[in-house]
Amino acid sequence: MNQSNETSSDTLLGKLVVERGLATQEEIQSCVQMQREVSLESSVAGEAEPANQRSLAQVMIDEGFVTQKQIDRIRPEVEEQTGKRVIPDYQILERLGAGAMATVYKARQLKLDRMVAIKVLPRKHSSNEDFVRRFFDEGKAAAKLNHPNIVGAIDVGQAGDTYYFVMEYVQGRSVFEDIQEKGPYTEEAALKITIDVARALDHAHKAGFIHRDVKPKNIMLTGDDTAKLADMGLARAVSDREAAEAEAGKAFGTPYYISPEQIKGDVNVDKRADIYSLGCTLYHMVTGNVPYDGPNPSAVMRKHLNHDLTPVDHINHHLTRGLAEIIEVCMAKDRRKRYATAADLLQDLEAVASGEAPPQARKMFDLSQLSALDQSAGPMEIVALPQPEPLVESPLFWIAAIGWFAVVLLLVVLIVMQVGN
Repeated sequence: MNQSNETSSDTLLGKLVVERGLATQEEIQSCVQMQREVSLESSVAGEAEPANQRSLAQVMIDEGFVTQKQIDRIRPEVEEQTGKRVIPDYQILERLGAGAMATVYKARQLKLDRMVAIKVLPRKHSSNEDFVRRFFDEGKAAAKLNHPNIVGAIDVGQAGDTYYFVMEYVQGRSVFEDIQEKGPYTEEAALKITIDVARALDHAHKAGFIHRDVKPKNIMLTGDDTAKLADMGLARAVSDREAAEAEAGKAFGTPYYISPEQIKGDVNVDKRADIYSLGCTLYHMVTGNVPYDGPNPSAVMRKHLNHDLTPVDHINHHLTRGLAEIIEVCMAKDRRKRYATAADLLQDLEAVASGEAPPQARKMFDLSQLSALDQSAGPMEIVALPQPEPLVESPLFWIAAIGWFAVVLLLVVLIVMQVGN
């Protein structure tokens, strides 16, 4: 850790010690002065690193102002706020972001001299077995996926009470950041990104995993605009029945992009949930708006369940009907009416990107229309048509026959009379 980081850590440590009433500001200043005097003496002697240099914490302990246990209780908060974590073989450089479930740091892997991203479980969750298990499950799931459109896993482990997950560092930005800064994507750009993510999902699904949290914040873009799906924090093996049953009745996902079956807490959530979320993400990308909005998460999720979707081409009139059809199939509330696989979705995305109609979506719309027609018509009544009577049994036949017979008979009589004359 560089000198400036050490200084900021000591400053925060001293502040927290004073706030907790463990020592006075004057006592802390005297310890800091002792540190400076040692550094100054070493500098005069030409030493780069003073052999007898002590941390501020050690000085305070040695001077009897605080105990080791008191420092141990404060240190996690210092590390949380400064990003100073001790993880073997990695040098923490800066904090990239933080959420309720993890903090992500940019770091250097010392042995290989490369940049990585390290996700660290917050201290408040490190004693919770369920949180720790989920954290390691994320790393294990990511490690089983090897695809150019998925952020790669490098390592997962524990250093003291710090649980960490090391992954590929993507030098770039997220799709969400792009939308926030630049507004909606063009159809061409959105299709390119969505095709990359569909390929990532196809790979994950074939490996037996569902992501369950596809959204713009979890799609990273590299310098050449290659999309990489990140954050396997909610990923689950489809075959993990025990985990599915333990989560029954709970909604796991992000409200703006969550599928109806996830909202309901269905046990048998499958890959079609990811397809729904990708449809929501594509909707957001090309309109600049989430598909459903509301004053709180519950209101948003109710709309996913009950409200009709406003077609994207009604919002952005520059979009093709083919793209609108893809999104409508992805976001069908009944998952039986969605794409069955990411491969089917990928076929339609590539077709529309090439200027063609989406064959899978058109097929599903045609089947839907036929089904609606059948339902509106009701059960078909089969009516027996009257069969024609046999010709010889018809009265008209005999009337005509007698008439013709009379005509022929009259002609014969006339001919005979003419011959007699």
